[in-house]
Amino acid sequence: MRRGVVRQIQGRYDVSERCACRFLGFERTALRYVPQRPLRDAPLRAKLREMAALYPRWGLPRLQWRLEREGMHVNHKRTERLYRLEGLAVRRRRRKRVAVPRVPRPVVTQPNDTWGIDFVSDQLASGRRFRCFTVVDHCTREAPGLTVAHSLPSEAVIRALDAMIAERGQPARLSLDNGSEFRSRAFDAWAADRGIELLFIQPGKPIQNTFCESFNSRLRDECLNAHWFLSLADAQFHIEQWRRRYNTERPHESCFPLTPAEFAQTFTASPTARLSA
Repeated sequence: MRRGVVRQIQGRYDVSERCACRFLGFERTALRYVPQRPLRDAPLRAKLREMAALYPRWGLPRLQWRLEREGMHVNHKRTERLYRLEGLAVRRRRRKRVAVPRVPRPVVTQPNDTWGIDFVSDQLASGRRFRCFTVVDHCTREAPGLTVAHSLPSEAVIRALDAMIAERGQPARLSLDNGSEFRSRAFDAWAADRGIELLFIQPGKPIQNTFCESFNSRLRDECLNAHWFLSLADAQFHIEQWRRRYNTERPHESCFPLTPAEFAQTFTASPTARLSA
């Protein structure tokens, strides 16, 4: 404010900066001072923008927790100030909207580049509900595993993924929705420890996880709707049998005339063999 008054005095009365400051009792050093806060805050602001793009439904407390987990110990008041300056607050409206735009999905070229994960629910003959955790490789369309249980919290999902990774290798990314199991701190910490990138779809847009949604529709049409499960063990048996047939006996449209398992083997063969396949 006082800097503006100095400039006005200079312009109106055609006096020097020294005279204007002396008349107003304003130090020239204060007039010429360049704030260092923008330069000091630039790395933190960039990190907040990066995390907000990766976790668009996270609020300030979880972003602060993630900063501390990555070794950036910043006062929460400073984080809040920059959070508001960047306009990252999550808007709560009738229709869900994210605070930052999404980035294009990476192109999948190799097995284990991206796995799509989701849940499908069904019920037993007794009427009790159960859930099925589905996983699909976006490149080969294989289903590395299907986990069936009455309850599948984030800890159970982590155990299932660890078992699949031990058998097939680790994916670079996971494509997933905004379910509470995937938004938990335990799941986020597990992915960060393993170096797996989490690609969350926009709320209300399952088409962004299209490979997994397509697989879920086949699972329901060819297995869940075709069986009357007497118990959870019965459901586990039939669903696992269907998964194996899906991988090894059923040609997929995207890799026709090969099955997903046969198509996956072409990536371990020579380039000539892949072209001939």
